[in-house]
Amino acid sequence: MGFIRNLREEISIIRERDPAIHSSMEVFLYPSFKVMMHYRLAHKLYQKRHFFLARYISQRGARKTGIEIHPGARIGKGFFIDHGNGVIIGETTVIGDNVTLYQGVTLGGTGKEHGKRHPTIGNNVMISAGAKVLGSFTIGDNSKIGAGSVVLGEVPPNSTVVGVPGRVVKRGSKALPQETMNQTDLPDPVREDISCLQKADTEMTNRLFELEEELKALRRQLAGEDKRQQS
Repeated sequence: MGFIRNLREEISIIRERDPAIHSSMEVFLYPSFKVMMHYRLAHKLYQKRHFFLARYISQRGARKTGIEIHPGARIGKGFFIDHGNGVIIGETTVIGDNVTLYQGVTLGGTGKEHGKRHPTIGNNVMISAGAKVLGSFTIGDNSKIGAGSVVLGEVPPNSTVVGVPGRVVKRGSKALPQETMNQTDLPDPVREDISCLQKADTEMTNRLFELEEELKALRRQLAGEDKRQQS
């Protein structure tokens, strides 16, 4: 019954998150579905310390899908990988419930240290295409990581992170409904900084024009006084 329940859950998750799907049969073709079936079996074997067999099964899944999930990783309910090619999830990664990853995401370590060396991802988190989360720290609940970001430190709950290195540009997000989790409606701190500089430059230029006009008026006034004195 456990296998059937997992099967139904995976079908439900993919149909809910991917608007391109038209039937439940299509789910069996999805890399996310295939790799999660391999992962669940490999993870059970890993927990029973059958390490070689667990890695063998996980590597078969990686070759078939382009998604590499270490059998030691812990993944919660409602996990979804959209497209998925190039996704890497390290051994000590912990992923909460209702997490969405896009293609090219890496949840990795920063070296050859032992113990907990991969990130912990909270509930209701979205990590966009190409983002790299490297190290043993926590991405808080209800957070978004922008495409191409490189996150090297703790992210508070309800945050939006963008950039290289990643920085928090927004706080106070509410829980993310899965159907509205997109990768595009994120703040752009560089654009915002440029906009502020442009605004400041425009204000300064206008002020210079005003000062020039005031100076011209003062010169005309002084020239008029000199003429009156001379006459």
